[in-house]
Amino acid sequence: MGRPKNFSREEVLEKAMPVFWKHGFADTSLQELERATGVNKSGLYSEFRDKEDLFVACLRHYLESQEKRGFLTREPLGWKNVENFLKNGPLNKGEQQGCFSVNSMREFAILPDEAYGVVTDNRALLQRLLAMNIEAEKPRMAPSEIAEMVLSFFSGLCIERNLKSGKTSSTRKIENFMTALRNL
Repeated sequence: MGRPKNFSREEVLEKAMPVFWKHGFADTSLQELERATGVNKSGLYSEFRDKEDLFVACLRHYLESQEKRGFLTREPLGWKNVENFLKNGPLNKGEQQGCFSVNSMREFAILPDEAYGVVTDNRALLQRLLAMNIEAEKPRMAPSEIAEMVLSFFSGLCIERNLKSGKTSSTRKIENFMTALRNL
């Protein structure tokens, strides 16, 4: 009979995610994951098949926690939700800059197919939620097309956060972008 595990899956995900976020998948070593989580290799591999499985689990955990923030599902639907999503979506917290999902896209060529699926499924969900909010405002342009522009803008904001752009600069850009969107 093996030793009982002294950790929870969620704790491991919470501690491993910032390591992947900071270093990326390729540059994160098992030793860094062991150090960050406080769980040795055999413990990690008892819970996750391999490093790829841990990464995908971290990505899913991150996206599920973002859904709980619910910026795009608050009633009434409309521009205010879109603006709140843009202002509060990209993180600026210590080593965690931008969006873990957007940051992960730079490594798609080496990530497991499952990670690609997780990110693209989430992007499709965001596009639908954005389009619902935009449609509530009755724009002249197709809501799905505007939603695509919002997602591209969001990705740009996330990238800028990695460049340590200031919150004031981001807020100004978001306000200007929202003014343009309201005229579409």
